[in-house]
Amino acid sequence: MEVILLQDVESLGKEGDIVKVKDGFARNFLIPQKIAAPSSSQAVRMIEARKRKRVFDEEKTKRDAEELAKKVSLLSCTIAVESGVDDKIFGTVTPEMVRNAIRQEGIEIDKKQIIISEPIKKLGVYQIEIKLHPEITTSIRIWVVKK
Repeated sequence: MEVILLQDVESLGKEGDIVKVKDGFARNFLIPQKIAAPSSSQAVRMIEARKRKRVFDEEKTKRDAEELAKKVSLLSCTIAVESGVDDKIFGTVTPEMVRNAIRQEGIEIDKKQIIISEPIKKLGVYQIEIKLHPEITTSIRIWVVKK
C-alpha cells in the first residue's frame, strides 16, 4: 500500500514522502496514529499546501529574527553585581541576568538563546553572543559594574 507520510518517521522517510508499506502496518498503525494518509491526489495537494505554509512560516520567523537582531545589536546593558577585592564578582554573570537586563530595555529574549562563551567573573565590558535563529546571530555589549 502506498501512503503519504504526515510526519517524519525514522525508518520510513520524511514528511511528504510517498512510501510503500505493508497493508496491515498502514491500516493498523500509520493511519490511525495520523502518521500517514493513504496516497491520493487530494492527500498530495494537502501535503504540498502544508509544505508551502511551513516555508512561509520559516521565512517570516527569519525576517522577525533579523529585525530583532538589528534592535539587539544597538543595545548596551548594565548589570550591577556585588564584587570584592580586585574587581572580582561573587559568582558569575548568568544568561538569566543578561536576559533580565535586556528585558528592562523592552526586548524579550529566551535565556537559552544567550551564549556566554567564557564565565564572567570580573567587572568590565563584555560582548555576549545571542543566537536568535539557526542562521542569525548577533551580539550585545554588557557592562558589569559594582553594585
